[in-house]
Amino acid sequence: AINSPKRFDHARRDVGAVGTNEFGATGMGMKTNENRPLSPHLQVYKPQLTSVLSILHRMTGVFLSIAGLLLAYWLVSLMRGPEVYADAMSLLGSGFMRLVLAGVSFSFFYHLCNGIRHLFWDAGYGFEIEQIYASGWTVVIASILLTVALWAVVLTGSAA
Repeated sequence: AINSPKRFDHARRDVGAVGTNEFGATGMGMKTNENRPLSPHLQVYKPQLTSVLSILHRMTGVFLSIAGLLLAYWLVSLMRGPEVYADAMSLLGSGFMRLVLAGVSFSFFYHLCNGIRHLFWDAGYGFEIEQIYASGWTVVIASILLTVALWAVVLTGSAA
């Protein structure tokens, strides 16, 4: 039978712990060195712009997904009538929620700009190290400028 337990018996042997030998080589069944991590760890590597931006892209994506609940709350309050909408606007207009919404807007603009950067990469452009760093800083600066511009309009109430 295909799912027979005996079919995979060769993969079930006990090979011991992962560790290093006296020459520094790493492998299965070697004695472990308790003073160091068994795999590369954040403590080993110096953060680089590329890794920080990659992590930030993932974090902003998760944050935007969670922020979608705020949008749903606002839309439901709009649908439920003027009293509920006024309560929602009172909550969303509080100082703390304005900070949250500023974070949401930065996340949106960062995720948008970095997504455009990835589209260029998908087309095969921008893989030289200088271009990678230049486009990374461009994404960060554009995200900040777009966020500031949006909030300048929101706080002054003018779109012109």
